[in-house]
Amino acid sequence: MSDYKSDLVRTLVERGYHFQSTDLVNLDTAALGESLVGYIGFDATGSSLHVGSLVQIMMLRRMQQAGIKPIILMGGGTTKIGDPSGKDKTRSMLTSEQIDANKTSILTAFAKLLTIGDGPTDAVVVDNDEWLSEFGYLEFLRLYGPHFTINRMMTFESVKMRLEREQPLTFLEFNYMLLQAVDFLELNRRYNCTLQLGGGDQWGNIINGVELCRRVDRKEVHAFTTPLITTASGAKMGKTAEGAVWLNSDMLSAYDYWQFWRNTEDADVGKFLRLFTDLPMDDIAKLESLEGAQINEAKIRLANETTTLLHGAKAAKEAEATATATFAQGGAGASLPTITVDGLETAEPLLISLFVETGLAASNGEMKRHIKAGAAKVNGQQITDPRAVATAIMIEDGAIKLSIGKKKHALVRAG
Repeated sequence: MSDYKSDLVRTLVERGYHFQSTDLVNLDTAALGESLVGYIGFDATGSSLHVGSLVQIMMLRRMQQAGIKPIILMGGGTTKIGDPSGKDKTRSMLTSEQIDANKTSILTAFAKLLTIGDGPTDAVVVDNDEWLSEFGYLEFLRLYGPHFTINRMMTFESVKMRLEREQPLTFLEFNYMLLQAVDFLELNRRYNCTLQLGGGDQWGNIINGVELCRRVDRKEVHAFTTPLITTASGAKMGKTAEGAVWLNSDMLSAYDYWQFWRNTEDADVGKFLRLFTDLPMDDIAKLESLEGAQINEAKIRLANETTTLLHGAKAAKEAEATATATFAQGGAGASLPTITVDGLETAEPLLISLFVETGLAASNGEMKRHIKAGAAKVNGQQITDPRAVATAIMIEDGAIKLSIGKKKHALVRAG
């Protein structure tokens, strides 16, 4: 058991959210009080976040469950600039109308995972454009420019990575870390917010905000970051051969979302149950201890719990029923067309060629039309790239399941 006294810090540490923090003991003490407020920022670069951002939303949920008020900071202002963290190139410029539409769309997922309102622990939505758009350029430089040195900024990973790869880092993006630091200062002043959380790649930006609060207003505030969430095979969380796993149902169906979690690697089941579900730790320990074919019970529980949180219990039950009808009741049984590919784990053949070999399509051209129409799936997940290849991570119980629509299926077994 953890030695931490507060529900928040104990939960964050026990469930695997903790990577770096300024002072966990002080944060633990602050979390025992009645006034702790924390935030995480999300830029509005697209109409939906993907599952790689889910760990951050779940941390806001953990705060709310611990009786602490969370702030969802929408980056209406910072989206106009672009965060260089983890990026290889400059973001595309969006219009104000596009940014507003993206903010509205993104918030649909938050509304399912958090209670947003006016209550003492209800989440509030704030847009940093409220203050960033009000600054005059010279005013901003005079107020905050003296508190940042180029020497320090050049040491941040987001900057070093781009420079080492000899990739352009515009002056526009270089300003991003100043803007994020000012966000923390403004939220502290307006909402008495003393905690910023985020991903590990945001550590430098978050620490800038911590130091700015101390230097300008002499306020002590806290920083907390999560580790980069990867799968056991090393893949980045939320990225599949078919593309991103979106949180909005208009971009990814509840069934495909359920299938994503059902296809979790064995070694990741316990970790994902801790991070992405509300199941008690004792229940997770039992599920995590299952071995052999029984681990599939834990994967189904994971899929049901995660899908219920985002899409509701009805959608989760329907997804499981569809999967059962497709896979268990003959859908993935011996009656399916089956081919065996020697060295499938390393050969990485084109997926469209496997569809043709199994007889699901007559030619590569026909398969490309199926892909364009959104009818082609691998292990229940839609594929969108005709150049996608079969990889070892796709092999489930010794085979890859190919589908055209809901009724045409075939198996590719590893030889």
